[in-house]
Amino acid sequence: MSRPFLIYPAIDLKGGKVVRLQQGRADAVTVYGDDPAAAARRWEDEGARYLHVVDLDGAFDGEPRNWDSVRAILKAVQIPVQLGGGMRTRAQIEDAMKMGVTRVVVGTKACESPEFVRTLATDYGAHVAVGIDARDGFVAVKGWVERTTLSAVDFARQIDQLGVKHIIFTDIATDGTLTGPNYAAIRGVCAAVKCFVIASGGVSELDDVRQLESMTQESPNLTGVIIGKALYDGRIDLKHLEG
Repeated sequence: MSRPFLIYPAIDLKGGKVVRLQQGRADAVTVYGDDPAAAARRWEDEGARYLHVVDLDGAFDGEPRNWDSVRAILKAVQIPVQLGGGMRTRAQIEDAMKMGVTRVVVGTKACESPEFVRTLATDYGAHVAVGIDARDGFVAVKGWVERTTLSAVDFARQIDQLGVKHIIFTDIATDGTLTGPNYAAIRGVCAAVKCFVIASGGVSELDDVRQLESMTQESPNLTGVIIGKALYDGRIDLKHLEG
C-alpha cells in the first residue's frame, strides 16, 4: 500500500481571496492574497505535486461560492487539484470534475448520508475523498461550526467500509495554530482503516513533516499532509521539501 508521501499546499478561498483561518474560526482570518491563481502557480513552481483547495464560503454556506477562483486555479496549473467546501450534492461534485478537479472532498454530507458516500465511492473511486474534521475526538460539520456525537475514529471505520479510497483527517484544535500535528489522533485514524489517509492541521516546521513521514513505517496508509500557514509564513520552504 505504500506510496510517495505527498505535500499538499493549501489554498483556502474566502470572498475570492487566499486566506487562512485559525482553528476554523470565521472571525480569525488572515488574508494572504487576492489572486488564487498566482498562489497556485507559486506552489507548482516550487515543486508541489498536488494542491488542496477549500471553498470556505461554501463550507459555511452549504454550497460552493468560489467557482471563479477554482476555475482560475485549474487554468493556472498542470498538477492535480483536490477541492472541498460545500460539496453536498452529486451535481456539485460532477460540476467540479467537469471543470478539471481531480479529487472532490465531501465532509458534512458524508456524515449525514452513508448511502451517498457509498454511491460516490462506487461511481468515482479515488476521485472522491471524505474529509473528517475532528474537535476533541468528535466529528465537526458545516464548516466546523457544529460538533457531532460521532467519534472521528468510528466515522473513519464506517467510511472505510463504504469503499472510500482517501480520508483527509483534520484536527481542528491544531489547524492554523503552528503548534504541531496531533500525532496520536492521526495514528489512531490510520490504525482504524485500510484506505489512504492525508493528515491536516498544526504543521509548523520541517521536523513536523519529517515526523509524519517517519510514521509511514508503522502507518503505511498515511500518504500525505496538507500544509497552509507554515508555507505562507515562510516557516517551511516547499522547494526544500520537494527538491
